[in-house]
Amino acid sequence: MNSNKNTKEFFYYPPFSRKPEWVPFSKRIRLRFNNETIADSLRVMMKRGFPPWYFIPRYDINMELLDKNTEESDKDEWGNIVKWHLNSNGRTAKNAAWSYEKPFENAPLNVEKYMAFKWEAIDSWFEEDEEVFVHPYDPYHRIDMRKSSRRIRILLNDETVADSKNLVILFETGLPARFYLPRSDVKMDLLIPVEHQTQCPYKGTASYFSVKTGETELENAVWTYKNPIPEAQKIKNLLAFHTEKMENVFVDGVRLPENEMNL
Repeated sequence: MNSNKNTKEFFYYPPFSRKPEWVPFSKRIRLRFNNETIADSLRVMMKRGFPPWYFIPRYDINMELLDKNTEESDKDEWGNIVKWHLNSNGRTAKNAAWSYEKPFENAPLNVEKYMAFKWEAIDSWFEEDEEVFVHPYDPYHRIDMRKSSRRIRILLNDETVADSKNLVILFETGLPARFYLPRSDVKMDLLIPVEHQTQCPYKGTASYFSVKTGETELENAVWTYKNPIPEAQKIKNLLAFHTEKMENVFVDGVRLPENEMNL
């Protein structure tokens, strides 16, 4: 029995591949649209998945701002979906919300009494008094950041691009570990700033670099969080390499296997 192999399979098992879950969410959730509060609830449920969704009871929603779309419908594993338009002082967000009508037997109890909103249709989302971005926080998804003296060497075209023993390793549920390095341990002349950015609800907005050695250029292969959210300050201004793109990555002298670099 190869226990090491089983451990790796468990560690990288995607948490969102199983069936969605319906769980209570204890934080106060508020939605703002066109400078108006359209929902304010302490009784939110979460449909876990990727991304997770808040489901808000109708009695905590200003239903006067919603009009049922009688022309479009849909369905998923829980039942038939009704779509709703959101209207506020002359501004409209079409199909901004949805609810279940005549849910299937496998749907959660009383799911028809709740509504969900498209993230991009709402101007501002708040958990308690803090604004959240990208998608809701899944309470079962977490990140841990740990300082480490492990040595990492990153090569491209047989040239050492980075060499460090002063790391912050970020462990995120269901994802490979990411190694964050100080800029002083990276050959910054090989990095090219690019305009590409991504957002993560658990870390913030990431800015990117391409890496170029010789004739080889890897686009968006390195990222950094210049202003991470308060919970992710340990990685502020550090650099992380997309190890799956790099030619060779060694941690304490051992090359990261292909099956760990290309997940």
